[in-house]
Amino acid sequence: MIELSLQDVREVAVFGAHCDDIAIGVGGTLLKLSSECPGLRVRAFVLSGGDTPREIEENHALRALCPGADIVVRVLDIPDGRAPGYWEAIKIALQSFRYHTEPDVVFAPQRADAHQDHRLLAEMVPTVFRDHLVLGYEILKWESDTPAVAVYHPLTRQIATDKARILLKYYPSQIDHDWFDEESFMALSRLRGVQCRYPHAEGFVVEKAVIRFGGIQR
Repeated sequence: MIELSLQDVREVAVFGAHCDDIAIGVGGTLLKLSSECPGLRVRAFVLSGGDTPREIEENHALRALCPGADIVVRVLDIPDGRAPGYWEAIKIALQSFRYHTEPDVVFAPQRADAHQDHRLLAEMVPTVFRDHLVLGYEILKWESDTPAVAVYHPLTRQIATDKARILLKYYPSQIDHDWFDEESFMALSRLRGVQCRYPHAEGFVVEKAVIRFGGIQR
């Protein structure tokens, strides 16, 4: 497949509606970026779980997924499932967060997600990060809402395995979900790998991008 490369990634911003969304959707990519981009800065923003054990899980998991990176995690206390009712507070928090980061790439949920909190965040992030590459990640769960992804980030089997095991280790509160297991996470990353001819991959939906082709620059 034709590959497009984003060179010299120094800072990424990652957004999740709930603690574990980021790890599920973009955990393998964070592991790979942290390994390949020395001095990487990771700025994470999560809507719900603040001041609860879930926030502790999130901090530990994201640090495990970003070894060696300069990582800052902000977790709000928006009630789970109620994000649409807190639109103004979320918008203000996003704008404040924006002042403290200048990412080379932004990761957020994708717009067609079945969960209302995920959808709201997917809609709001591009309104704050207007001039950035925004990639919408998929969140494995019970609902049948996996998207038709357009961009793939290849992963090795080892990275995919490490991601799955970090999820199981650092999010014990989620173990009771019947889909929250290593087999499920590996299956999705293997499927995305098949679709881009790599062992494993994470898939993304592109918000908007500009491509420059060779030749005369205008």
